[in-house]
Amino acid sequence: MVQLLGALTGCVQHICATQESIILENIQSLPSSVLHIIKSTFVHCKNSESVYSGCLHLVSDLLQALFKEAYSLQKQLMELPDMVCMDPLVDDNDDILNMVIVIHSLLDICSVISSMDHAFHANTWKFIIKQSLKHQSIIKSQLKHKDIITSLCEDILFSFHSCLQLAEQMTQSDAQDNADYRLFQKTLKLCRFFANSLLHYAKEFLPFLSDSCCTLHQLYLQIHSKFPPSLYATRISKAHQEEIAGAFLVTLDPLISQLLTFQPFMQVVLDSKLDLPCELQFPQCLLLVVVMDKLPSQPKEVQTLWCTDSQVSETTTRISLLKAVFYSFEQCSGELSLPVHLQGLKSKGKAEVAVTLYQHVCVHLCTFITSFHPSLFAELDAALLNAVLSANMITSLLAMDAWCFLARYGTAELCAHHVTIVAHLIKSCPGECYQLINLSILLKRLFFFMAPPHQLEFIQKFSPKEAENLPLWQHISFQALPPELREQTVHEVTTVGTAECRKWLSRSRTLGELESLNTVLSALLAVCNSAGEALDTGKQTAIIEVVSQLWAFLNIKQVADQPYVQQTFSLLLPLLGFFIQTLDPKLILQAVTLQTSLLKLELPDYVRLAMLDFVSSLGKLFIPEAIQDRILPNLSCMFALLLADRSWLLEQHTLEAFTQFAEGTNHEEIVPQCLSSEETKNKVVSFLEKTGFVDETEAAKVERVKQEKGIFWEPFANVTVEEAKRSSLQPYAKRARQEFPWEEEYRSALHTIAGALEATESLLQKGPAPAWLSMEMEALQERMDKLKRYIHTLG
Repeated sequence: MVQLLGALTGCVQHICATQESIILENIQSLPSSVLHIIKSTFVHCKNSESVYSGCLHLVSDLLQALFKEAYSLQKQLMELPDMVCMDPLVDDNDDILNMVIVIHSLLDICSVISSMDHAFHANTWKFIIKQSLKHQSIIKSQLKHKDIITSLCEDILFSFHSCLQLAEQMTQSDAQDNADYRLFQKTLKLCRFFANSLLHYAKEFLPFLSDSCCTLHQLYLQIHSKFPPSLYATRISKAHQEEIAGAFLVTLDPLISQLLTFQPFMQVVLDSKLDLPCELQFPQCLLLVVVMDKLPSQPKEVQTLWCTDSQVSETTTRISLLKAVFYSFEQCSGELSLPVHLQGLKSKGKAEVAVTLYQHVCVHLCTFITSFHPSLFAELDAALLNAVLSANMITSLLAMDAWCFLARYGTAELCAHHVTIVAHLIKSCPGECYQLINLSILLKRLFFFMAPPHQLEFIQKFSPKEAENLPLWQHISFQALPPELREQTVHEVTTVGTAECRKWLSRSRTLGELESLNTVLSALLAVCNSAGEALDTGKQTAIIEVVSQLWAFLNIKQVADQPYVQQTFSLLLPLLGFFIQTLDPKLILQAVTLQTSLLKLELPDYVRLAMLDFVSSLGKLFIPEAIQDRILPNLSCMFALLLADRSWLLEQHTLEAFTQFAEGTNHEEIVPQCLSSEETKNKVVSFLEKTGFVDETEAAKVERVKQEKGIFWEPFANVTVEEAKRSSLQPYAKRARQEFPWEEEYRSALHTIAGALEATESLLQKGPAPAWLSMEMEALQERMDKLKRYIHTLG
């Protein structure tokens, strides 16, 4: 075999020695035959350990000679195509086929020698790329582009993983091994070579790479999933990270630039049914941010393609880039909670500071918004609104931050227009749902950016004099208004609010009317929290008066059983807390006694949080001696119960409220009585000393977050973007409809209504009805019709 290879080498050398242009047709049998033998030889050498088993030592010298001869033969053969003459104007199918066979045969050889000789492997690839580009005009439609791209990507990933393994070994061993470092640099150089080869090939043959876009997409994701700051990255030193990023990762950036205008790549990246495993979700988010950064330099047509939805086929849909950014960001829960840090933006005169993923996406998203083409504003508005209405809190917050940036960056008229739209959306919300909460937060924030003339227009359009607009004013901070407008709106909201409370007190006070009463109380609470000096003594007295009267109608059974009463209770408590210094001591005693009794029952978290706000406000008050013996024991009991609660949210708020109470109270003697157990004492001490309850290493924390991400993401792994989008737009009431969480309360309420109707019927049989009964019955009928319409809306 050695002699045969030597003879073939002589043949190739003889042809090359002619020093003339060679016509491929004259030697068409030589390259394919020689390459077949070369490949078989390399395969034999590669498999020699298993072929010869225990006898390998007997033939090792011959095998080495065989490899050298095959190496020499291939090296000689790769000089031959440079002498071949192929006229691009002559369509000779045989010549084209022979050249394509040579390239594909060497591609097969690459897969064999990749782990045997790195330099030889690289030189073979150099030949493949060179000849492909040299003859591209005549062989471009015959080449197996997908095989070439796939092989290149596999070699890039293999070299990259080898590079990371070497970096990890050097990081783990403190001593710097020069041999390891030289090998690391050599492997990194190989990574860069393969990446540049891919870059050149993709640039020249881009129109033929439609079926390779998925491979290229996966290449980007796989590389970034194994590189810091990914949770699944190899642990390497900062110096090695910078070296790899500077020598290799930079080559991926121009690759994305090349693919940016290629629609098949766009389809792969923005596929609505893209289902990525946990470790690739963070790299996908980074890729979308890179695309956002590059789009402003592209023509309008390219921006439009990326920023609009598209139905590619009956089964394939492409979502817009902005929707994809929000959707991908939503999946990075682990990276957001840890949080991971990325390279920050450089600014003049300041050192570069690492930023969290949230900051990274938010800054780049806002930068992208500044370059958005005017024709795409409708897409921007739709994407932001869709994200604000998301059930995922962090996604909604990102959209709000971007929207607030838009309000500041855009014109005052645009801001006013957006505020009006959000206000109408809030008014059209059918009851409590998380979308209403998100919109109300957005309205409160946007209102601060409105110009005073537009705020005046808003007040005129949604006048606080009308009770039907109070659902809006409960969500607005009066601090956003200039002093004159603030005083005016505070007066109007307070006047209307207290009047509505008195109306409720003067009527039959049915539970069905509590929903509108709760809206009024929310508006009054917003006034108390943000009006400042605009809330004068007269208005304060009016609010205290109606709140005190409303409190008198509460009892344990109603608060325990009726959700609307629970909401009323949770609104009255902070109102009482706001006026704690001027409240009647008897009312304070009633409030504390009622809360102590209710804490022993199962109540929603928001009710317990309202209780916490109230008891922490008692720290500012010196309790009169006449009622100390009845209030202080109850206070210690309340704190003891709340500190022992197992809900992490309540636990955190209780620790904050207890600390605030303990620091401000004049009744220090009850503070130790609140710490009912050793566990509670340790909890409070840890909170005060700002020490964690669990001593967790950084590596253990990363592993825990990865496990949590896998568990939490698993149920949604097969949900498409469109399905997730549709589900995020459904009001909470619709999604919970099958569960009927308040079925018993509904039955109880209807039973009460039926009982009241029976009692009225019985009275009518006994004697004539009063004049007002008919009018009240008509009002009740209107409410029944309204409830029926609401039920149909939810259905």
